[in-house]
Amino acid sequence: MKKTIRILAVFVVILSIAVASTAFAAEPSFKRSDYFITVLTGPSSGIYFPIGGAFSTFLGSIGYRTSATATGATAENINALLTGQGEMAIAMADAVIQAVEAFGAYEGKPKAAALRSLMGLWPNYCQIVTTADSGIKTFADLKGKRVGVGAPNSGVEVNARMMYEAHGMTYADSKVDYLNYGEAIDQMKNGQCDAAFVTSGLGNATIMELGTSKKVSFVPVEGDALKKLIEKYPFYIEATIPAETYNTEKDTTTAAVMNIMLIDNKLPEDVVYDLLENIYSPKGLEEIQASHSTALANIRLETALRGIEGTSVPLHDGAVKFYKEKGILK
Repeated sequence: MKKTIRILAVFVVILSIAVASTAFAAEPSFKRSDYFITVLTGPSSGIYFPIGGAFSTFLGSIGYRTSATATGATAENINALLTGQGEMAIAMADAVIQAVEAFGAYEGKPKAAALRSLMGLWPNYCQIVTTADSGIKTFADLKGKRVGVGAPNSGVEVNARMMYEAHGMTYADSKVDYLNYGEAIDQMKNGQCDAAFVTSGLGNATIMELGTSKKVSFVPVEGDALKKLIEKYPFYIEATIPAETYNTEKDTTTAAVMNIMLIDNKLPEDVVYDLLENIYSPKGLEEIQASHSTALANIRLETALRGIEGTSVPLHDGAVKFYKEKGILK
């Protein structure tokens, strides 16, 4: 009987070691502490901040020296990555594509050929938020209204410009303020702004906070305008803001664009491979997904190339190696 118990105990120990070994990736040949990984996120009021922070915390737990930096989000992150101020950066795919191809908000600027992608993250929903007492029901109702369109040339502001274009309108039709959405929503609370563009994951904290004092509603992007938008800018997809997300009266049709994680092209291939191997390990996914419901719903290996594959934004060589080994990239 004692022999059987000892054998069973040895088996349990072996099994525990095997399970533990699947939680993290194997130790790399290099020293992780030799590399500092700064993750560029977004405003502290938005969704980029907690999820980017979770990436930083997790990578720090496996030996990298890390930090997470609050930023103005997409446009600032692209510029910071290109100028060596960070190693990982969250950004909207549409703005990244414009930077790489030098059109739209980046027209007349050098092509950002140094940008490299690491992984797809989650869709950003174009949420044009207003309040029930504003009288705004359609996009055309934004004429003459005070509208927060995002910080100049930010990902949000790029989206706003395209939305106006798709509806046959320009900023001249509204009284636009170049406020980030946190600032714009603060103005809405005080009655100084009528609507705000919030390009973000669902469950945005600033919109939810607005909903505690005002009845929130959304301006739809639909019909011919949505069709024109997608035809001209195919990185957009049709999406729905479910009524239960913000306790609105009905679902709202809108457009969405993927967020992706960019990576410093100067990082060695084996470092980037190691980053992905750990991020997509059970422990990595558990910690990152716990940061926000949007991360839980969207960040997983099988959707790693959403918003990247087939675009002009190249993967880092270390990411190519990783995804090929996993059978995701052909």
